[in-house]
Amino acid sequence: MAFETLLVKVKTAISNSFDSVPPKLLKKKPSFKSKPNVGVLAFEIAGVMSKLLHLWHSLSDATVVRIRNDALNLEGVRKIISNDESFLLGLACAEFAESLRVVANSVTRLSARCEDPNLRSFQQAFLEFADSGCDLKGWALPGPKETESKLKKMERYVTLTAALYREMEELAVLESGFRKALNHADANNVGSKDQQKLYELQQKIFWQKQEVKDLKERSLWSRSFDSVVVLLVRFSFTVLARIKVVFGIGQRMPCLSRTLSTSATVYPSDQNPNDFVVSGLLEEDSKFNEAVNEDMESGFFEANSKLLKPPESTLGASGLALHYANLIIVMEKMIKSPHLVGVDARDDLYGMLPRSIRWGLRGRLRGVGFCASDPVLAAEWRDALGRILGWLSPLAHNMIKWQSERSFEQHNLVAKTNVLLLQTLFFANKDKTEAAITELLVGLNYIWRFEREMTAKALFECANSNGLLFKFNKPANEI
Repeated sequence: MAFETLLVKVKTAISNSFDSVPPKLLKKKPSFKSKPNVGVLAFEIAGVMSKLLHLWHSLSDATVVRIRNDALNLEGVRKIISNDESFLLGLACAEFAESLRVVANSVTRLSARCEDPNLRSFQQAFLEFADSGCDLKGWALPGPKETESKLKKMERYVTLTAALYREMEELAVLESGFRKALNHADANNVGSKDQQKLYELQQKIFWQKQEVKDLKERSLWSRSFDSVVVLLVRFSFTVLARIKVVFGIGQRMPCLSRTLSTSATVYPSDQNPNDFVVSGLLEEDSKFNEAVNEDMESGFFEANSKLLKPPESTLGASGLALHYANLIIVMEKMIKSPHLVGVDARDDLYGMLPRSIRWGLRGRLRGVGFCASDPVLAAEWRDALGRILGWLSPLAHNMIKWQSERSFEQHNLVAKTNVLLLQTLFFANKDKTEAAITELLVGLNYIWRFEREMTAKALFECANSNGLLFKFNKPANEI
């Protein structure tokens, strides 16, 4: 009887907490109109904030130096993409601009819900600032102190909102488990231990609700919608201004919180900073610079979007960049351990080859003998393959990483992209890449056959020596 009374009380409490609305919430204060809070949109806004923060950190002095000294000087980039530094910097600028454009579209959608008419005009003001550099509303953050303050505030909001998301998920799991336990208790006679478990679970739910309530108060959930969008708007302007300063675009830029030091200057001093892209993509289009300069007249973001469109001669245009990256990584593993490669794995590798590479491979292997027993030639092939993989493999791994990071971003609040598109196979020249892959296949074919022949020879010699040993060990009357 006591347990039944407990169940009735628990059910009543749950029913009241889930289905009823406290009378206090129904009362309206006629003298005060509260601004709408962010509420459940907190998670979407936290995702937008995290991407803005990531863009800002990606434009730090240290990162700019790394792009200039490391990314642009990758041997693979110079061999099969372009050796024109200005063009490569243009690609980097275009990718940052495109990432910001995507984030700004989200901010535009959010700003349309604001009460402040100035915020609702964000898109027009942002595009005007991008194209002309005019910030009529003064939304770009003016100095380092204010920028650092807003930066820390946004980072705190993102962290707290991510924690709120986790705690709300845990609360949902606890409540679901509690309902199931109650239904089980209704259908069966339970003992005192089960009663204690129900009570403990109810206590967990109570404290979990308190944790969720506290995080809602501290995170984006309880902030006013307009105040949060103001943060996004102002930081979008600031990131755009930072991109223009880093890549030397435009003349009328406001003072930013990060002054680009001399060591971090992107362009050499003898170049015009306005000429941020010039010809040189795979040494094939001498009018490329003129076309880009004409495109700039159509708008900052439009010009950069066109720059990211790969030419017909690249792997990106043919849709083979990711496939070739996987192919190169498979060959890399085989070259490192050719003795572990079976006939089936070799056939699978051949099945991955597109028709153009198959034709080239047949031409290279035509006339090659079946014997592969020269250890000197095998060593030379290993050295040659190691050199090719030394510059080709990083681009392949970067391609996989770039793709996986963007897939990861779709399901997470915090963006983690650290690889630029110019460091991948996306802009790689198709013919040059296929020539390198064909060379890898020819070398792999030789060292694979060499390993098999050496293994067969060793087994044959071992069998012969065992046979002779067996013959010598026979008794005299059996010989």
